[in-house]
Amino acid sequence: SYLLTHPEIAHGPIRICFTPDEEIGAGIRHLTLADLAADVAYTLDGQEAGEVTYETFSADKAVVTIGGVSTHPGTAFNVLVNALHLATKLIDMLPQHTRTPETTRERQGFIHVYQMKGSAAEAEIHFILRDYELAGLQAHGDLLRAACNALQLGEPRARIHCAITPQYRNMRYWLENDMRPVHLAEEAIRRAGLEILRTPVRGGTDGSQLTEKGVPTPNLFTGMQNVHGPLEWISLQDMARAVQVCVELAQLWAAQAKA
Repeated sequence: SYLLTHPEIAHGPIRICFTPDEEIGAGIRHLTLADLAADVAYTLDGQEAGEVTYETFSADKAVVTIGGVSTHPGTAFNVLVNALHLATKLIDMLPQHTRTPETTRERQGFIHVYQMKGSAAEAEIHFILRDYELAGLQAHGDLLRAACNALQLGEPRARIHCAITPQYRNMRYWLENDMRPVHLAEEAIRRAGLEILRTPVRGGTDGSQLTEKGVPTPNLFTGMQNVHGPLEWISLQDMARAVQVCVELAQLWAAQAKA
């Protein structure tokens, strides 16, 4: 609405896209690049005022299924193989004081067990694997597979399967080839009177997948705090500053087009 009421501000075509499924990892599942129709994009999914991000985790999801041997507990001696017991053993085999979200920070990756469900007959454990570097991500996956293999060897009557699937990759791998979207964002932040904060995201944004698909998409701040917690909140003043940065960005890209 600001640009509509200020026609004197130069800008090119601007499209706004809402991806409400971002938090469940499906933000752009049904979004095509033709729908987006953009050469460059920015997500507004950051925190501190002045923050610009061109690094995210690389991410995989892992699902381990454990099939036990079920029988009546009254006649279970030397017969029952409890899938729930095996599931807890698997978790205990993984690092407890390293490589978990609660024991890592900054550029450290992790293995996060976030859901377990099932019965004595069959259990399912869900993990997310995160690291800034692909070698680290591979190492997390190898560690989980090795634990599953060891558990299988220890109880051959069980059926243990580990499936690891890619989710998204560190956008840095592509943005490093053309940093103009990042540099213009930094200039817009300066023009808005803010200090630039280059902060790697300990998570991901829809920009990770968009960048990989060919639309460079750095991440900008919004002012949100205590993200994903019961006391999450956002600063109205920082939201207004984020809008100001977007207006400055529109003008900078318009100037680039004329150059």
